[in-house]
Amino acid sequence: MSVWIPSKQALERLEVRPQTLYAYVSRGLVAARPDPADPRRSLYSGDDIEALRTRRARGRRARQVAQNAIAWGEAVLPTSISTIAHGRLYYRQHDAAVLARAATLEEVAALLWDVEPQSVHAGRVMECDRERGPTTAAMTLLAREAADGMPTLGRSRFALATEAGPLLAGVASALGAETIREGDIAASFATAWRCTGTAAELVRMALVILADHELNASTFATRVAASTGAPLAAALLAGFSTLLGPRHGGVAAQLRAFAADSMRTGATAATTDWMRRGEMLPGFGHRLYQGIDPRAEILLSRFAPPAHLAELAAAVHELAGWRPNVDFALVAMSEAFDLPDDAPFRLFAAGRCCGWLAHAMEQAATGQLIRPRARYDGPPLVPQGGMGTD
Repeated sequence: MSVWIPSKQALERLEVRPQTLYAYVSRGLVAARPDPADPRRSLYSGDDIEALRTRRARGRRARQVAQNAIAWGEAVLPTSISTIAHGRLYYRQHDAAVLARAATLEEVAALLWDVEPQSVHAGRVMECDRERGPTTAAMTLLAREAADGMPTLGRSRFALATEAGPLLAGVASALGAETIREGDIAASFATAWRCTGTAAELVRMALVILADHELNASTFATRVAASTGAPLAAALLAGFSTLLGPRHGGVAAQLRAFAADSMRTGATAATTDWMRRGEMLPGFGHRLYQGIDPRAEILLSRFAPPAHLAELAAAVHELAGWRPNVDFALVAMSEAFDLPDDAPFRLFAAGRCCGWLAHAMEQAATGQLIRPRARYDGPPLVPQGGMGTD
């Protein structure tokens, strides 16, 4: 939970001029938001201030650079799959929002996997048990495939893509898509949820825009698993497990709680209360984008959010200066078109499976093991042969 401090205190801690503090904010090094007591003034993240002080005090020694990179730092792994630049998300050299206007998830998979489109389509159908729910069905399928799968190390991209196609379709099917026909996962979800017209189009767009997002937590977990040579399904299972966290794939549930407070007490009161408690405002803002999340922008351009969510978005923008992110767009879309309550998570997992597979294949091709070193900060070490210290 971050502590928010006024500008005078931030300047004193950093020992800089106001211009320098504003530069840190514009570069995304220090988060800022309007003061709920006086929106004309700003508050600054105490956590970010302390992190910046620590980084400057310790200099840019190699081990400190590596440590800083773990938490919203510079990229720690080279990739040609996706990047975020100038406030936009790119899949290879293509703007993801532009692709979302017409591309299918399978076409994006071919782009991210760097293979011919025919390599993406499932060569076999994976059986899944949906009786215990979509998340359990997907994880059970991946665990079964991981146990019997071949290591990725030393295999060609074509061989891995041939295996990846059925995995992508199998996970989508487990998450609730109808039997995948003609290589169209989006249409299969739309059929299952009885979506037509704009709703069906939004399902397709959401899957495409969620396909990858640089080196996020679940993608990093996927690459770590793949770096050991683990089977593709095992790497996917690592990513899927990470997605379950409330700070990643579980944000939609938190946004619904925030929205429920808003409906009960009013959008302004709820936003002020969450900010006063130091809570993050789920569904709003993103540290990688200065303005609106472009993934949210492309989805929200196609429909009007329900009134209570629109009111909440207006209140958050007025009080905190934050715009909706993709989690807000997914929840708004689900409510506007009467999709299942967990549709945001299912779409996120099915779409991101595409990117996880791309990263697993890219990591396997490097042949390199991801093995960071730890910086020990525990009690003093006990010398060999003794139990005490001087």
